[in-house]
Amino acid sequence: MKILVLRFSSIGDIVLTTPVMRCLKRQSGATVHVLTKARFAETLDGNPHVDRLWLFDKSVQEVLPALRQEQYDWVIDLHNNIRSWRLIWSLRRPFRRFNKLNLQKWMLVQLGINVLPDLHIVDRYLATVRHLGVENDGLGLDFFVSDRADADILPLIPQTPFLAFALGANHNTKRLTYEQILVVCQQSKIPVVLLGGPAEAQMGIDIAAQCGEKVWNACGKLNLQGSAAVMGKAAVVLTHDTGLMHIAAALRKPIVSVWGNTVPEFGMYPFFPKGEGRGVMVQTEGLPCRPCSKIGFSECPKGHFQCIRSIPSSTILQAIDQLKHAPEQAN
Repeated sequence: MKILVLRFSSIGDIVLTTPVMRCLKRQSGATVHVLTKARFAETLDGNPHVDRLWLFDKSVQEVLPALRQEQYDWVIDLHNNIRSWRLIWSLRRPFRRFNKLNLQKWMLVQLGINVLPDLHIVDRYLATVRHLGVENDGLGLDFFVSDRADADILPLIPQTPFLAFALGANHNTKRLTYEQILVVCQQSKIPVVLLGGPAEAQMGIDIAAQCGEKVWNACGKLNLQGSAAVMGKAAVVLTHDTGLMHIAAALRKPIVSVWGNTVPEFGMYPFFPKGEGRGVMVQTEGLPCRPCSKIGFSECPKGHFQCIRSIPSSTILQAIDQLKHAPEQAN
């Protein structure tokens, strides 16, 4: 049996589909191909459960003729948008689509009525392949850090237990304010390594300058593999609701996750192997305007940004201190 899995973006969403690939490979013995955007290839680098990774830059038309020749037994659409619908129509193969529950999400955001199932999105992804006899194996998410990435990050991290702080977020309403970030870095009891892309580079420079030797700035200096390698060495990971949060969960790290305008009820909180969860979710409870979106905004629609501003830095620091003493678990 040959199966094509569709998940075009983004980092966290792709990582959340890795249990589907692993369970398909191990439980059905299928040959598993995955189609995603080229800029997210690092997310699946070295994954032994993916027999072939198909990549496109702008359009699936770039690979459509080759995909047609594969004659897949099943196409598993874990993206479920117009682009994936058109691809399935073009391939003319049997398929199953992931149910995005858009109506239920709309009801929670717009009406404050929660009728979403009490299930992690990983279990909902796996339901898409249940007809193939596939079940959740309880082993969590997958992300494979290369030996080279592990070696390359050694000059950028302290040789003592440290906090990996992922500063980035695609939307500002998911992210702590600069002042909160600075206080956490200044008052952390262990050294801090700042992670982020080019968009966070200047913030990393500014915070490191104000905090001195206890803060190591890696913002804008690493690719995705490098950032994952740093988190893999950390005692604790502090992150917003972003892709790096899911990579940290795949690496079995203790996670303090900060939630702003989004909520864990959407089913995308850190997903650990069964019985191995070590995480603290920090959020402002009871705000009638939260969640204001299933994704996020560049600024608070209400103007007050209380979902983030109401989170005391002391609460985050206490959670970090709590988790840094948690017993280590093997990756």
